[in-house]
Amino acid sequence: MEFYCHDVHKDVLIISADGGLNRSTSAQFTDEILQLIETGLTKIVVDCERLTFISSFGLAVLLNLHKRAARNGGQVKIANVHNRVVSVLKVAHLNKIFQIYPDVDRALLDFQPKQ
Repeated sequence: MEFYCHDVHKDVLIISADGGLNRSTSAQFTDEILQLIETGLTKIVVDCERLTFISSFGLAVLLNLHKRAARNGGQVKIANVHNRVVSVLKVAHLNKIFQIYPDVDRALLDFQPKQ
């Protein structure tokens, strides 16, 4: 399981998840991403196209990411979520905290200034 910074599109950090987000992978993910938030990248899209499962530890990581980004004036959006992961997010009521998009492009569009 790996997390990696896929891209920075303008001022939006795109994080890709590959495999699963659980206890053994969450610490590394948290440390790396929170460092980036502290440097000023507070608009984040988590691309879940390859995320096959998420545990309670993974949910806690996403919440921590959300709190840190919000504290610094940012926002976290989730894209490309598969049915199994969507179900977990809904059961945990995280679909009320995170905006969920069918793909990364739509999430990026939502970061554009409204006219």
